[in-house]
Amino acid sequence: MNDWPEGRNGGPGERYGQGSANPQPESARAMPHVRRRPAQPQGAPQAPPRIPPQGQGYADDGYDSGYNTGQVYGGGNGGGQGGGGYGGDGYGDRGYVQGRPTPNWGRRIKVGVLTLVVVLVAVSIGTYFWADGKLKREVDLSKVIERPSEGDGTNYLIVGSDSREGMTAEDKKKLHTGSAEGKRTDSMMILHDGSNGPTLISLPRDSNVEIPTFVGSESGKTFKGTGRTVKLNAAYAEDGPELLVRTVEFNTGLRIDHYVEIGFGGFAKIVDAIGGVELDIPKAFKDKKSGADFQAGKQTLNGEQSLAFVRTRYAFAGSDLDRTKNQQKFLAALASQTATPSTILNPFKLYPTMGAGLDTLIVDKDMSLWSLGKMFFAMKGVTGGEGTSMNIPISGSTGGNLVWDKAKVKQLVEQLKNDEKVTVKGN
Repeated sequence: MNDWPEGRNGGPGERYGQGSANPQPESARAMPHVRRRPAQPQGAPQAPPRIPPQGQGYADDGYDSGYNTGQVYGGGNGGGQGGGGYGGDGYGDRGYVQGRPTPNWGRRIKVGVLTLVVVLVAVSIGTYFWADGKLKREVDLSKVIERPSEGDGTNYLIVGSDSREGMTAEDKKKLHTGSAEGKRTDSMMILHDGSNGPTLISLPRDSNVEIPTFVGSESGKTFKGTGRTVKLNAAYAEDGPELLVRTVEFNTGLRIDHYVEIGFGGFAKIVDAIGGVELDIPKAFKDKKSGADFQAGKQTLNGEQSLAFVRTRYAFAGSDLDRTKNQQKFLAALASQTATPSTILNPFKLYPTMGAGLDTLIVDKDMSLWSLGKMFFAMKGVTGGEGTSMNIPISGSTGGNLVWDKAKVKQLVEQLKNDEKVTVKGN
């Protein structure tokens, strides 16, 4: 007996889903909707079969073809006709690929850029505090008395000392520094940074200057001036940076805003950290005391050679005056070659360079990293043609000491105070 209702496609052997006997998986198909014919009274005449129009199923008031149009379960990528199936739901148009959402690249780029900015800000802040903590703010300019009035621009007193602090016996031998105790100034320069470009002025260590009244940096005791004249580097040896600043201000009339000092060892380390400094040496020279031995022409100097270059004076006819010119030339080249993208953007060069420099720098208590950076770039501007470098004007000597040309020095200081273009010529 056949229990399958009339109008159902297939027979008893064609169960829905085809069971496990079918080797091919059944594709999505329409769910059947079955309706039975209403029961006919016994003995009533049977209605003749109705032939449906082409393309339509058997359907009349009492019969359904067995398919629910449009109600499709699983319609492939495009969905069933009529838009009623899952495929016609529009998932293919909603950014889904193989069941997963397609990447939103615009959002990812924004998140990536924001993350990069946050990382850069964090690194910059961390670097600032790291570098700021390395500065040795040991010079108290508030101890300097009877100071000149402030002018326009910023004036830095840059000092290269012969300090051997932190150097081993092997370092001292290698760098030809000797083993003298204490420290003295090997070079002194005033760097003026103003609106008319930077001006770098060397103060020869053998300059004849007067020691004025001053207050001892350690004792706090006042020492009255007696008109005593000495070489400029003796002021530093007598009572350190504060007396040196006091002596420079008294003899020039120019107020010093910031003090920066670096020793032998630190100087050599900075040069080595950036991979050396390229210089064009116009004439060969040799000096046993400093260890200098240079041929003429362009060459890259390492830390040891650089220190020998800036310390040499006995090989030159102009002695200390010629040495100060070489010091200016070298420091400007050092600044120019350090402030480059290859150093600033390369952490493997930037951090060793900053570490080598900041570890050995001694500055005044009011010096900020911002001011130090401005000084550095002003120094670079001297070689870039934006500024002027010169020795302080000299009128003669006392035999061993160099005498400043007071009239020219006064004119020079007035131009610096008023931040005017420097027209005074030095030696």
